[in-house]
Amino acid sequence: MVRKDIMEELINLLKKSLAETFTLYLKAHYYHWNVEGSDFAQYHSFLESIYTELWNAVDAIAEHVRTTKSYVPGSLSRFKELSVVEDEVNIPAALSMLSKLRDDNQKVIEELEKAHDMSVAAKCHGITNFLEERIDVHFKHDWMLRAITR
Repeated sequence: MVRKDIMEELINLLKKSLAETFTLYLKAHYYHWNVEGSDFAQYHSFLESIYTELWNAVDAIAEHVRTTKSYVPGSLSRFKELSVVEDEVNIPAALSMLSKLRDDNQKVIEELEKAHDMSVAAKCHGITNFLEERIDVHFKHDWMLRAITR
């Protein structure tokens, strides 16, 4: 039997993961809309691939929260409270956009790893597998963002 406090911590970390993924999605989409420069077409397309992947992950994360018999947060204010990804109100230069996404993506990886460790402790094998897949996807994002910003 899993201790109640471990399960509650897992639920909270999953909710944070949802908020962080949504916030990173929104930032990537915002940058996609506003990117400029000589490499516009490549950056615009690359950002679309990032935000599309993140958008597709949002529902899956929410559904994993629901498997824990918990409700899912869904307001921008609640996401802002939960997320380690900072909101963006400025329009940085293209490479700065990608550097900021790289840094935020690294924060998301760190938070997903915390959720993963808690899912192992809670013996939630399906959630553990799901989080491992999410971490792998974010490592791929990291590789691509690092390659572009070098």
